[in-house]
Amino acid sequence: MWILLAFGSAFFAGVTSILAKAGIRETDSNLATAIRTIIVLIFSWIMVFLVGSQGTIFQIDGKTALFLVLSGLATGASWLCYFRALQLGNINRVVPIDKSSTVLTILLAFVLLGEPISIAKGVGIVAIAAGTYLMIQKKQVAEKEEKGGKAWLVYAVLSAVFAALVAILGKIGISGVESNLGTALRTGVVLVMAWVVVLVTGKQKEALRVPRRELGMICLSGVATGASWLCYFRALQLGPASVVVPIDKLSILITVLFSFLVFHETLNRKSAVGLALIAAGTMAMLF
Repeated sequence: MWILLAFGSAFFAGVTSILAKAGIRETDSNLATAIRTIIVLIFSWIMVFLVGSQGTIFQIDGKTALFLVLSGLATGASWLCYFRALQLGNINRVVPIDKSSTVLTILLAFVLLGEPISIAKGVGIVAIAAGTYLMIQKKQVAEKEEKGGKAWLVYAVLSAVFAALVAILGKIGISGVESNLGTALRTGVVLVMAWVVVLVTGKQKEALRVPRRELGMICLSGVATGASWLCYFRALQLGPASVVVPIDKLSILITVLFSFLVFHETLNRKSAVGLALIAAGTMAMLF
């Protein structure tokens, strides 16, 4: 069951990147993150009440609450960095770096959670690292990205680091709480963090001027994110983090497909080989 949930998470995560990219062409990425988090929070609490776990909130101990908050802060940081990278860069270059958080997650799971690294996982790590390198090699990209310089790369790397921390902290933090409730609580932390950033940067006044089409895309990306999260953290609760996370990272295949269909972003031969290596490395970890 947890494997199906992990693949469901991958699908919705892949769709999220495309919808989010379409929603931040003119809208500030931090403001877009704050808006979409509202949708995710609503979605998360609806699921909490559907499964009837709201009453267990008073049973959460201090340790679990602490790690849920830390996980929420790491998630917020990862989102803010990721969507800023998407706004500045090409999807097919940003997403592979974000998905390389798999490698760091496996290493952290080994050190902190005692999850072993098999030969297959070792091969997978090498393949993912090599594939990521090939996919981010310089190629002809949109003029907008060139103007962003290397800023997109910095944000993408930070996104990957924080995403790895999310998986580990989430694995620890949801051990004593129903997964849907845990998702809703940590989303609340993300919401507060996102709006604090918006207020600090003075972007709150732009909320009323977001183009209607972009607002729709931002909201849809929030729904997709909510669905991905619910699948992801339930899978983490039922299965090993070192396997759930690699499956979730297969969302890159969905993202690349839709980036071609929607934004007409193409892969050169080197990037295609890199994508194949990432997919092969991810699948190797399942064994």
